[in-house]
Amino acid sequence: MRLLITGGAGFIGSNFVRQVLESHPDYSIKVLDKLTYAGRLENLSDVTDKIQFLRGDICREEDVDQAMEHCDAVVNFAAETHVDRSIAESRSFLRTNVMGTHVLLDAARKRDIDRFVQIGTDEVYGSCISGSFSESSLLRPSSPYSASKAGADLLAIAYFTTYALPASITRSSNNFGPYQYPEKLIPFFIFKARRGERLPVYGSGQNIRDWLYVRDNCAAIDLVLHKGKPGEIYNIGGGNEFTNLEITRRILSKLSKPMNMIEHVKDRLGHDFRYSIDASKVHELGWEPKRTFDDAIEATIEWYLKNEEWVKKVMT
Repeated sequence: MRLLITGGAGFIGSNFVRQVLESHPDYSIKVLDKLTYAGRLENLSDVTDKIQFLRGDICREEDVDQAMEHCDAVVNFAAETHVDRSIAESRSFLRTNVMGTHVLLDAARKRDIDRFVQIGTDEVYGSCISGSFSESSLLRPSSPYSASKAGADLLAIAYFTTYALPASITRSSNNFGPYQYPEKLIPFFIFKARRGERLPVYGSGQNIRDWLYVRDNCAAIDLVLHKGKPGEIYNIGGGNEFTNLEITRRILSKLSKPMNMIEHVKDRLGHDFRYSIDASKVHELGWEPKRTFDDAIEATIEWYLKNEEWVKKVMT
């Protein structure tokens, strides 16, 4: 297979590049990435000799046309993803996540791409007080970020319905693991704790998220790419629901830091209380997470502590 991975220098995208190289060593892989603050060549430093890297913007038709040439399949990770940034400035989220996805879908349609996988998020469903969201649940995004991702999903569905573009969608819960930019909760708190700084927890800290180790997510996306049904949506969840306060305490405990380093701060605007998704559909394809949460969080903390040079590079 000749595969184009957009946003492949980002957190999940770079881990997916490794997943494909390990599972399908005969594949030809192109990576298209704009190289923003969170998309870094450092994330691909160990695999650059095994891929073709192209610097470009998914919103630019000429960049996409060049990247998609001679490709059979596309997996779109390219996105602006940080909720806080979307609240402060939403325009770039609409441009990349909606218009950029449109450019990709249109190019894929014109080139008769065999498979297109749109990488989504469980945040499109909004907050869940009880039970879990299925793929058919209503979309109730709360932030400009999640609204833009919902728009991208709807475009992918529309291109399947109207043009028979063989597009599938994955919606994953909160990812964590190596190469995640340190603005996200787990790496952010690892480094704050490491430096002896206080950890700012929004509100009461009782907001609940389902945590998914990134390499388990990548294995599920790989499965959807090969066995998923066009036009279908697949939730991917880790089954690890914890409050933000519980996650914070676990990080402090594993780093042997005192709990009084926690500092409760003003809550985020539109802060969803709980995310929970039913992932039985992707389980039916044959996917199961390989790591327990405890093993994964320990491996994640260890990776960041051993890769402080990577942190310094991406933070400058």
